[in-house]
Amino acid sequence: MPKKRKSRGRHKGGKGKEDLIQCDECGALLPRSKAVKITRPVIPIDYQLARELKARGAVIPQYYVTKYLCIRCAIHRGIIKIRSEEERKKPAPLR
Repeated sequence: MPKKRKSRGRHKGGKGKEDLIQCDECGALLPRSKAVKITRPVIPIDYQLARELKARGAVIPQYYVTKYLCIRCAIHRGIIKIRSEEERKKPAPLR
């Protein structure tokens, strides 16, 4: 059976088997290298209240939450897009 991608959709290289993680949305088990990792800042209070407190000069703590999503959930939430074959072969732009 032909392979669609050289890497089979993973980032592990030749490291062998790796541990499975659980998708934070649907609970599916998938290899760590196949998951989409998202790190976002979270403020523990309401945004409107935080804006008012910042205007008064208060320091509001913020911490980062890391989520792992499977490919299906990442596409459904709009985090990654479906690309054509030509777009997949183009080198990714440097950020």
